[in-house]
Amino acid sequence: MTKSPLLRALMLTAALATMPMLAGCNSDQMALATNAKANQPVPPKLVAAIQEKNMDLQSPILVRLFKQEAELEVWKQDRTGVFQLLKSYPICRWSGDLGPKIREGDRQAPEGFYSISPGQMNPQSSYYLSFNTGYPNAFDKSLGRTGSQLMVHGDCSSRGCYAMTDEQIAEIYALGRESFFGGQRAFQLQAYPFKMTPVNFAKHRNNPNMPFWKMLKQGYDHFEVTRQEPKVDFCEHKYVFDAAPLPGATRPLQFNASAKCPAYEVRPDIAEAVREKDKQDNIKIAELIAKGTPVARLNTGIDGGMNHVFASKIPDASTGLSDSIEDKSLSVASFDRAPGTIPPTVNPPRPSDNLLRAAPAEPSVAVASTPPRAHVASAAKDEIGGLLSSPAHRSGEVTASTRRAASAPSVSGRHEPAPRPHASVPKVNEAKQRPSLKPSVDTAETTSSAAARPSGTIAGGAPVVSSNSFDNRFSAFR
Repeated sequence: MTKSPLLRALMLTAALATMPMLAGCNSDQMALATNAKANQPVPPKLVAAIQEKNMDLQSPILVRLFKQEAELEVWKQDRTGVFQLLKSYPICRWSGDLGPKIREGDRQAPEGFYSISPGQMNPQSSYYLSFNTGYPNAFDKSLGRTGSQLMVHGDCSSRGCYAMTDEQIAEIYALGRESFFGGQRAFQLQAYPFKMTPVNFAKHRNNPNMPFWKMLKQGYDHFEVTRQEPKVDFCEHKYVFDAAPLPGATRPLQFNASAKCPAYEVRPDIAEAVREKDKQDNIKIAELIAKGTPVARLNTGIDGGMNHVFASKIPDASTGLSDSIEDKSLSVASFDRAPGTIPPTVNPPRPSDNLLRAAPAEPSVAVASTPPRAHVASAAKDEIGGLLSSPAHRSGEVTASTRRAASAPSVSGRHEPAPRPHASVPKVNEAKQRPSLKPSVDTAETTSSAAARPSGTIAGGAPVVSSNSFDNRFSAFR
């Protein structure tokens, strides 16, 4: 793909000439090729940082979001083929609570792994610029979860979304756009309740969402140890990371989020590195609990959070559910001004001391001499918080004992399908699985195109792309 801005704009204009305008466009129906917001260049300072980190402007990106810390990270592939952190952005506003989105209208910002294709980029958003997270993915749908138009956008206002300032989303949008021009067919979005550290797991150990979060931590750990985008599949109402066919297999793996997992393995070096990291993390978690690390307070009456960098600029504002401890990667002192414009209409979380109550006291349990083993649960909507209380298989061999107890991770890095369906996955009522037909109330956002949602796989190399997507517009020119 040529890097000439003029030629690129001309090609875009030609590609769009015979196409209908996207839904939700502004009244002037301006062509995307001349949309100044969507075509802003990557700022020179960030271009210099890209070069300093041995990266190319159009190399692939990966995005991670953390609610509690209210941070968005953009990672970019360097010339050696590994991802490095390019820049962290404070999140101006997110809504809901820590935990996954369950249903339309619950104001929850989603958590999980999603794939962002060019068709999900909305250059004519009601909130300056935006991209659709792709919620619900195949895992969400397998549990009957509903919701639509969940975005990462500007305007610092959220009803189930992750809201940045206009200046921030312009920069993030430009990085995504350039990665698509460089050949990346989709970038991965990883959304977490908090950074997957032993301290956070110790603090939130009594949260009913913990089985789901431990499952997400597997994908987090895969990225941490490899610095490669983890391949994501779904089966048995759970996430599977970096699954590969067994040696000698003659057929490609077939995954279905609601069906039994096929036989697969995880590359031995990755499986061993993830297993060792998980072991060390569990040792630290046990030590923190033994030292009396307090359980995170339960918050009621507070809707979502705001990074302390923004809260410090608004009179009487609170960070809400965002972390307010001193150990921060984004310091208030580093920002003389807020990183972007905070609209006068922003509604920050407000202090609600009278609505805070301590978490339930833990029962007195002797601390074992060896750390507890981590369990990863599949999720079912009929259980507490939409999660199963019993753990499911990790990537590893499933033996008769693990099917009975479903409590210990395998050490083989291989998954063999059980001879009968997974006992812990309840039958889902078909009526409950029907998608909601009511209009979205999660956000006022209208997307520029339908989000391309893979039915069974989030594979960064080849996601499903809608016919009117950014990528297809350019396929004729590559």
